[in-house]
Amino acid sequence: MIWQTSRFQIDLAKPRVMGIVNVTPDSFSDGGKYFSEGSGFAGVFAHCEKLLKAGADMLDIGGESTRPGAPPVPLEEELARVLPVVRHAATLGVPLSVDTYKPEVMQAVLDLGADVINDIWALRKPGAMEAVAKHPNCGVCLMHMHREPQTMQVAPMEGDVVPQVRDFLEAAAAGLVAAGVARSRIVLDVGIGFGKTVAQNFALLARQQEFLAAGYPLLAAWSRKSSLAAVTSTSLAAVAQLDVADRMVPSVAAAVLAVDRGARVVRVHDVKETVQALKVWSAAR
Repeated sequence: MIWQTSRFQIDLAKPRVMGIVNVTPDSFSDGGKYFSEGSGFAGVFAHCEKLLKAGADMLDIGGESTRPGAPPVPLEEELARVLPVVRHAATLGVPLSVDTYKPEVMQAVLDLGADVINDIWALRKPGAMEAVAKHPNCGVCLMHMHREPQTMQVAPMEGDVVPQVRDFLEAAAAGLVAAGVARSRIVLDVGIGFGKTVAQNFALLARQQEFLAAGYPLLAAWSRKSSLAAVTSTSLAAVAQLDVADRMVPSVAAAVLAVDRGARVVRVHDVKETVQALKVWSAAR
């Protein structure tokens, strides 16, 4: 199975590790660690290179936090955060994904050589589908999100989420194909944590293979999500206090389980540990 992107044809016969590069001061797990307003981009550039040395197959660059309750970032601010990083990362010889839902950002990063648009809104914003459809080869990841970041956890989904998420993603992919985008350019993401309860998130993992029937590759993004903290903490009060280091092992476990259930790309913070775990998984296969 090949994922067609702007500059690369990514062979998904082997599961691929996508390293997260947050160019944000407020992301839930590493906001401000590599970037803060006015501090420059040296830390972000170094982080990109560190992830690649750790074994990342590709990078995912984002300039707006999508944690629950996060406020939207103005267009010009997102562009100012993301474009310098894309310019630098485009010289590193690996596929680049950009996490954005704004069509203006999509167009700008594709013009700089970005390979994939990773959209939590699944191209539902006006102009987003057109920005992707008119590009000859860029890859796209369509994610399911219930409501929006500001409200998604206030009133999560109800009932059996698996058919609801599956129907949404299949319809989103069909609409993109109808707009002229080749199926080989499309990857799907069930949207762990985006408007689902803890039980619903784990139902999506347990029944992940039900999403494979449509024939699109799956991207799994469990890294450091609060559902992992919820099932590994001893009390509800401890969930918010479970720090980044404590979430690493559960994140790696979830990534391996997702791959074992058919995911072809895992989007992670802890690249080195995930790469090592997948080597063990591959050896056991």
